[in-house]
Amino acid sequence: MTEANTLLQQAESQCHTRGVRFTPIRRRVLELIAENGGGLKAYDLLDQLSTEHAAARPPTVYRALDFLIEQGLVHRIESQNAYVACACPEHVHGFQLLICRHCGYVEELHLDEISHQLAALAKRQGFNVERQTIELQGLCQNCRPASNK
Repeated sequence: MTEANTLLQQAESQCHTRGVRFTPIRRRVLELIAENGGGLKAYDLLDQLSTEHAAARPPTVYRALDFLIEQGLVHRIESQNAYVACACPEHVHGFQLLICRHCGYVEELHLDEISHQLAALAKRQGFNVERQTIELQGLCQNCRPASNK
């Protein structure tokens, strides 16, 4: 079973448990994102969807993306305005993304202590954190020059 298939099965189960609809369009958007491995932009999704569904329009894609983000199945890569499948949708805490600037590979980390420390620092400053996005950009192991590996 592929990683994308595993994520789709987890998504179906999670949506069923929560009593929310995992429509065919939502499923296909998640599938396209999961199969990509890196960040995928909304209009790239639209291009792929429109070949399969003639009625696919930008609002269709954005509604599906909003749903998938709300359910914790997809993360938005803020710096690229792109989307990546969540590696472990059952994880409800903060996350960090490692993004290769050369090949676009994205890896998700779950360093909860970092998220908690930042939230505590913000709270001490009187700031209420509503969303936390941590993106680390650089070169993945495959893209780094041999001398730096």
